[in-house]
Amino acid sequence: MRPKLVKPFSISNTVKDIIDNDLSLQDALSRRYANYTAIARLIKPKVEHELGKKVNIESLVSSVKRVKPRLQLAQQGIEGVIAQSVVNVRTDVAKLSVEKTRRSVEAARNLIATHQEDFLQVSESNTAVTMIFDQKLLPDVHKRFNDEDILDEQSDLAAIIVHSPSEIVRTPGVILAIYAKIAENHVNIEDTVSCFTDTIIIIRMDEVARTFSALTDLISECRQRINAKKSARGEITK
Repeated sequence: MRPKLVKPFSISNTVKDIIDNDLSLQDALSRRYANYTAIARLIKPKVEHELGKKVNIESLVSSVKRVKPRLQLAQQGIEGVIAQSVVNVRTDVAKLSVEKTRRSVEAARNLIATHQEDFLQVSESNTAVTMIFDQKLLPDVHKRFNDEDILDEQSDLAAIIVHSPSEIVRTPGVILAIYAKIAENHVNIEDTVSCFTDTIIIIRMDEVARTFSALTDLISECRQRINAKKSARGEITK
């Protein structure tokens, strides 16, 4: 078999392609908390597979440093959406996941019709139906499903609701920035759902204060950066 031809700069191009298709790596690079050597080691097997040859770690590190992630190019749009977002908290929330059957889907739809004035979110996958709702509704919700159909049940949760402008629908990377900020504070997301401009994040009650503070700090930072850029351009007048 003839050896695979390697075009000039193919290592750099391959590294860029891999990073462009990994939002977590883009976020780490764009926000400058990435370890270049660690990223190079992480993507080394993929690069070697794509090129069909071994590459040294120094070449990869150099290529990683030269990459300007697409997420970084879109950072201004992301900051604009986050700067216009507001955060609300709903405590005493419960979650119930059941096996997806015709009966469970119908029961979930009936719940929505019955509790239109209450906090109730329903999401479906191929195998399950998950309901997030005010904890006071748990007895009523629970009795509508067979015990053998229940996959998971949790209480003492809270819903962090991030309400954003409509631009979030067309701006990639906003949700990633929100999730990354929560992850940085070592908070586990129990569940999450997006509903048009609302991003609903379910966490444990004892992590509410930390999560709320992290997200309000993120919004404040984005607003400050936008104002600083406007000031530098002379768009803000006293």
